[in-house]
Amino acid sequence: MQAIPESELILDKRSAIYHLGLRPEELAPIVLLVGDPDRVPVVSKYFDSIEFRWQHREFITHTGYLNKKRISVISTGIGPDNIDIALNELDALANIDFATRTIKPGLQSLQIIRLGTSGALQSGIPVDSFVAGTHGLGFDNVMHFYNTPASADEVKLLEAFKQHTQLISGNVLPYLFEGSRQLQQIFSTGFHKGITAACPGFYGPQGRILRVGLAYPGLIDKLSSFREGENFIANFEMESSAIYGLSRALGHACLSLNVIVANRIAKQFSKDGAAAVEQLIRHSLGLLAASAL
Repeated sequence: MQAIPESELILDKRSAIYHLGLRPEELAPIVLLVGDPDRVPVVSKYFDSIEFRWQHREFITHTGYLNKKRISVISTGIGPDNIDIALNELDALANIDFATRTIKPGLQSLQIIRLGTSGALQSGIPVDSFVAGTHGLGFDNVMHFYNTPASADEVKLLEAFKQHTQLISGNVLPYLFEGSRQLQQIFSTGFHKGITAACPGFYGPQGRILRVGLAYPGLIDKLSSFREGENFIANFEMESSAIYGLSRALGHACLSLNVIVANRIAKQFSKDGAAAVEQLIRHSLGLLAASAL
């Protein structure tokens, strides 16, 4: 098997992957992704023990144990471009032999769970409640750089969405992938379920106007009104689409769990976002600890 060149698989002086700064033995099979680096210790304080702490740039990692489950919590920073880095390097840690720079013969499937914040796109999903994303719907372009076929059901659902919004051609070409059904079952109690959309920005891409007008006015209304069978768009943020797409491409299980800090339809914002995030973390870790993962 041909070795992966040094320019493609970049390792540092301690033989750790370039951006995350991790070596394979420092990564657990269950990975919790948070955007904010300050959120990593908020999660890991609930671990029974912590065996490893590391920081490189905005990527902070704590690896430890919760109810005998080995777990890593890693901060990604903001946006789908950072997710492209994080997911590819997580997969490399799990499935590439760094000594020989070759792909391992037996591939490992990681359990990747995002714990994040988002805005609701349905009036019936209140501020401070939780959403588990059945699918990741992307308005970014990350997955357009990868050859990752969608399933027939995903193609059908995406086509219905494109027809509804008329995002058929032009600068925004959405994509869609389903999350892990096993993880959806584990994280069902206490969660609203629906499609989680992800945008490549916080202002214009999410329909906010400060001083510059929008190229796609009315898009928020089209997102909130979309229905296809039991599927609807529950919320949106800036990372989940790339997590779902790259997890599919690389063979990992994933799910995005988000607390609602804003309801864009009701024009409401959480009175205490930090407390809401902590409630999401505690609830999610409780379900994870009790699960068969």
